[in-house]
Amino acid sequence: MTKVRWGILSTARIGVDRVIPGMQKGMLSEILAIASRDGEKARRAAQRLGIPKAYGSYEELLADKEIQAIYNPLPNHLHIPLTLESLKQGKHVLCEKPIGVNSREVKSLQKSLKKYPRLKVMEAFMYRFHPQWEKIRGLIRDKVLGEVRHIHAVFTYHNINPTDIRNRADIGGGGLLDIGCYCISLARFLYGSEPQRACGSIGIDPGFKTDRLASAILEFGQGTASFTCATQASPSQRAEVFGSSGRMEIQFPFTPPLDQPTKIVVHTGSGRHEIQFEGCDQYTLQGESFSRAILNDTPVPTPLEDAAANMKVIDGIVKSSREKAWVRL
Repeated sequence: MTKVRWGILSTARIGVDRVIPGMQKGMLSEILAIASRDGEKARRAAQRLGIPKAYGSYEELLADKEIQAIYNPLPNHLHIPLTLESLKQGKHVLCEKPIGVNSREVKSLQKSLKKYPRLKVMEAFMYRFHPQWEKIRGLIRDKVLGEVRHIHAVFTYHNINPTDIRNRADIGGGGLLDIGCYCISLARFLYGSEPQRACGSIGIDPGFKTDRLASAILEFGQGTASFTCATQASPSQRAEVFGSSGRMEIQFPFTPPLDQPTKIVVHTGSGRHEIQFEGCDQYTLQGESFSRAILNDTPVPTPLEDAAANMKVIDGIVKSSREKAWVRL
């Protein structure tokens, strides 16, 4: 077998616009089917993307014996339930972030996954597959910046559409779960450890009841991290790493352009140095990596334990904001 046969749950925009086209460019993934609760939507998406099969329900797709792996980009509250259904049908699962809406949900998935030792589940933090991160982590490991003392990230967009799933509190909307999770993941990824305490402040939209602004400080053993995410602010993303003898600016930490170069800028005692990376599709790289783990029966690049650790920090920030105090994680 040279390719993994994939089924896609839903015609979500992230899937049809970015993830599916990215995976189709890879050598190890064959997108065999797509499903929607609206059969016509599924057929239109299948025709547009050249997918052989279209289903009018998720259950039909999951019952398809030809499909080996599922990509789940459904609204946040359906990530765990449909991932569990996929496992019951013998499918591997690549699930959009956040993999659940709270730690309790993720722990239930971890427990259930023990029943399926041959199946693989991974949270789709695609940014980690961009080549810039191997270089960034190498610079940190080689202490080009000295000892890392602080990491700061910003991720914002402006969306006041009341029908958008990100503005619906009842299905896991809000900025912290949607984009704040990236900032938390980034800090944990670069420090290579887990924060010990968190202090958060969350602003709620009075109409949507979702968080439209969230900021937090995370305390790691060797330094701190901070971030701000917002769903009703001017669109932006950036990250900086501050060391004892240098700092680094990351131009596009999360969604770099596919077709143009991106760069990081390193400032040290010897001056300012730019490192450029050619445009690439991190969704292709993510799909290839997960498919390779299935084909070779090797561990996935980002284990479920990482998703659980990220969710623990999110829960801690929510608790901190509610209690107006630092929270031990």
